[in-house]
Amino acid sequence: MTMAITRAQFDATCAALPAATHVVQWGGASVWKVGGKIFAICSSWGEGADDAIAFKCSDLSYRILTDLPGVVPAPYLARASWVQVRAGAPLAADDIRAHLAEAHRLVAAKLTRAKRAELGL
Repeated sequence: MTMAITRAQFDATCAALPAATHVVQWGGASVWKVGGKIFAICSSWGEGADDAIAFKCSDLSYRILTDLPGVVPAPYLARASWVQVRAGAPLAADDIRAHLAEAHRLVAAKLTRAKRAELGL
């Protein structure tokens, strides 16, 4: 089973979002931030595992998404309404892209007014 989007497509989607920055950390995870705050991660979460995508979502989206097969509370981040989408989850590429854009929006909205202005958001 594979993801609906590749890591390269994940990175391209996140890179297109306003003021998004990218770092590789935690053993090769592709980590995307806005204003220094993480909104999405693509990583293989375990030895030999397929890539999985984790992102911030609203409380309602969290409840809906975690009812889907292949979508689980994100390790270490679930308490902040993060989900992890694994290979084989029934989400189309466009759905994942929309969730990534919403994750960016949610995290950017929590930045200070001054920080949002500095970033042009």
